[in-house]
Amino acid sequence: MRVRRSLPALVGALAIGFGMSLASSAAAEPAAVKDPCGYFATASDAYYNHCTSDGSHIVIEIDDWGPNSERCVGPGVTWIGSSSDVSGAWYTGRLC
Repeated sequence: MRVRRSLPALVGALAIGFGMSLASSAAAEPAAVKDPCGYFATASDAYYNHCTSDGSHIVIEIDDWGPNSERCVGPGVTWIGSSSDVSGAWYTGRLC
């Protein structure tokens, strides 16, 4: 008799714990996906996200129409152009 009464409570506790762990992992995931480090593009815009905590400014090379261009970017996300004009960007290894 004792097993019959405690089994529903155990199943309920496991279901609540499992549901809470799924909710917390789902909430944490979009932030990481939203702004990846380096080059990324949306349907209309191209960006470069310089992920740093030291405040450095770096030179990136932008693959756009014609000869590639360079730009100095600081920490965080920088708009680098229209996604139809930019096909990539990367760190050149130099500070600015």
